[in-house]
Amino acid sequence: MQSAPPPVAIDRAPPGPVPWWRRLRHLWHDHLSLVAPLAAVLLFLAAIISAFWYLRLEELRREQEAVKRDVEYSQQRVRLRLLERQEQMMRLARDIANREVNPQQFRLRAASMVVQHPEVVAISWVDERQRLIGIEVSPSVGATRDWLEGELMKPGEVQAGYELARDLLQPVYSQPNMASGVEPVLQLHVPITPGGKFAGGLFVEYSVDALMRYGVPADMLAKYAIALLDSKGQLLAGHSIPDRHGLAERFPWSGQVNEVETPVAPVGNGLVLRAQAWRTSQDAVGGAWFWLVAVLAAMTTWMLLANWRQSQRRQQAQDALLAETSFRRAMENSMLTGMRALDLEGRIIYVNPAFCRMTGWTEEDLLGEAAPFSYWPEQDREVLQARLVEELGGGADPAGFQMRVQRKNGSRFDARMYVSPLIDAIGKQTGWMASMTDITEPNRVRRQLSASYERFTTVLEALDASVSVAPLGSEELLFANKLYRQWFGGTTVGHLSLVVRAGTPETQASDESLDVVDAFAGLPLDGLATTPVADHAEVYIERLDKWLEVRSRYLNWVDGRLAQMVIATDITARHHAAEQAAAQAERAQTASRLITMGEMASSVAHELNQPLTAISNYCNGMISRLRGGTINPADLLVALDKTARQAQRAGQVIQHIRNFVKRSEPRRQWAEIPPMIEQVVELAEIELRRRQVRLTYFVAPQLPALFVDPILIEQALINLIKNGAESIDVAERPVGNRVVDLRITQRDIDGQPVLHFAVADTGRGLPPEVLDRLYEAFFSTKHEGLGIGLNLCRSIVEAHQGRITAENLYNAGHIVGCRFSFWIPVGPEQDAAPSAHSSRMAA
Repeated sequence: MQSAPPPVAIDRAPPGPVPWWRRLRHLWHDHLSLVAPLAAVLLFLAAIISAFWYLRLEELRREQEAVKRDVEYSQQRVRLRLLERQEQMMRLARDIANREVNPQQFRLRAASMVVQHPEVVAISWVDERQRLIGIEVSPSVGATRDWLEGELMKPGEVQAGYELARDLLQPVYSQPNMASGVEPVLQLHVPITPGGKFAGGLFVEYSVDALMRYGVPADMLAKYAIALLDSKGQLLAGHSIPDRHGLAERFPWSGQVNEVETPVAPVGNGLVLRAQAWRTSQDAVGGAWFWLVAVLAAMTTWMLLANWRQSQRRQQAQDALLAETSFRRAMENSMLTGMRALDLEGRIIYVNPAFCRMTGWTEEDLLGEAAPFSYWPEQDREVLQARLVEELGGGADPAGFQMRVQRKNGSRFDARMYVSPLIDAIGKQTGWMASMTDITEPNRVRRQLSASYERFTTVLEALDASVSVAPLGSEELLFANKLYRQWFGGTTVGHLSLVVRAGTPETQASDESLDVVDAFAGLPLDGLATTPVADHAEVYIERLDKWLEVRSRYLNWVDGRLAQMVIATDITARHHAAEQAAAQAERAQTASRLITMGEMASSVAHELNQPLTAISNYCNGMISRLRGGTINPADLLVALDKTARQAQRAGQVIQHIRNFVKRSEPRRQWAEIPPMIEQVVELAEIELRRRQVRLTYFVAPQLPALFVDPILIEQALINLIKNGAESIDVAERPVGNRVVDLRITQRDIDGQPVLHFAVADTGRGLPPEVLDRLYEAFFSTKHEGLGIGLNLCRSIVEAHQGRITAENLYNAGHIVGCRFSFWIPVGPEQDAAPSAHSSRMAA
């Protein structure tokens, strides 16, 4: 037999690592020749830049002092010009106060001032009643003034300055807010004070632009960019130096504008004079010396770097070889994936340490070995031999294949093998390289996940609720349990129908969620519903004849797509029970109103007896007088009118009782409080007059309307008032102390606005043991009571999202009465009916 060729090993015994101190010394010698000249160049550049910087700062400082001196001089010129005009106006005001100037003379003197002083736009004389006496306007501006309304001063900023001058009795400057496109003006109010009493004032308007042109010296206007600003920094007159571009954007010190601002006396901060120096010299960066030095330094640095790079190339080639060998060995030793190389004849020529650790065989045991390999299980050798032949023939699957590997100790594990050609440096294939990964644990996890999925699917299939999952913007059904398929089939029609009817689940933000990245960022949200609802909704499906409670939420599917899960539970029985309970409550409310009217029957009869008796008396009287012929048409009309009023009164009593008692569907509407209280008072006074109880009531003004069922609110109030009257009757209070008080006010309870209804009586109050059971059904302290009145009152109030309370009234430690009070919220909370989350829709 021919002996096998010796095995080929790869990269044996690479050179050891170089000590760190040798590498540090080597780097120091290599870089010393570069660092010294480069440091000298950098120091030279720093010195040049520092010198240019210092000179530029000195130039800016001198320019700043010159600008400050010139702007103070200009401010003094403007100030003196304003003081001269102010003194002239004050002399004119004194002459007017001393009656030395009449309106005609005022117009002549004002016209002279307007002509002589171009900054004066208009001079007006206004008396103490803010009526215009005279006005002189410069021909260069319009004759109409916007602060006048006819001959009177309009309310506004001008009137405010006029009133300030009247209060201070001294000149006042003001600057109105001018509309866009209107020339800004400065206003001076000079009071006229004959004998120390205010008798009007002079109103002078200055043109801010003319004040700057004639007040600031011409050489200053040519030397600087002069501007007048208001207190907010807005430009009134003049111009500003525009922003500089070019190098100013890259070097901040080049773009600075040398400017000085100072307020103009006697106006104060309302008028600010600003001067900006024009740029007259080049920046440091713009100088030729700077660029010459910069170019020389750059050329020197480039030559040093070129020399250093040339010397480094040889060293880099040596270091690269050493690093590549060390890196390859480190990579082989740190890899968790086993690597195996075969030559073209199928012998092992290379294995890495990870392959040896996985199989338990040493490198010496495996190198040079031919098939069958020692790590092949005995029963799998035929299959693996066929795969090896396929591999050597170039037919290996790029996706790899799964196999079992036997360790040296006899244990086995699952592995996946990937095979690729082994190509040398000249592009020639020298063998086959294979990578092996231990997949025992992933296989175990996959089997457990499969079992968990089967259990989870079994649970979902057995649920008594429909569960479906579908991606947004697609008709694909990702999951549907058994009940969903029974109700809606295997399509997304039922899923999408439930989503549309239930709406989008409302997401409530919490403190923790504010710091969490949006889970839907970057995902397509076009398919999301746009109608937010509560966490669940109730819909009716006519095809199934069922009421379903639908809950939905968004989730990321296993493939990363945004999907929506819908859970629909059959609540038909619960919905029918709720409808029956609502019907029972409605019948109980109607029965309560009938019982109330039954208890008030005698009072109603007495109330109707009075108008009917009056009608009978009027009719008998008219018959007698008609038979005797002693009545004229005028007296007959008076008697008939009284008869009609009594009949109308009896009809109103019957109509009120009919509206209160008749059965009707619960109907909420926006109801005003005063008409509701009038209805309650009309019905309650029938019973209270029989019991000789006086009813007082107070309704706060401007109460908002409530979204309520007015009949139910009236029923609750009548029950409480009737109970109060009965308590007073039982307590046998004297006539002067038989009072039931009704008060309706607006309050804030728990941070929300409410309407507060309070019914107080002067009866005997409530014992402590009764307070605990006050609202229990069929509990009553009256001998013939049914115990449903207060229970219905609480149900009515709570159905309107309100609360009802009861308390005793005390005086010196003794109970002097009782007060029942309840409140109804004002606002959007009333819009939510008990079935706000329910919607009956066609399937």
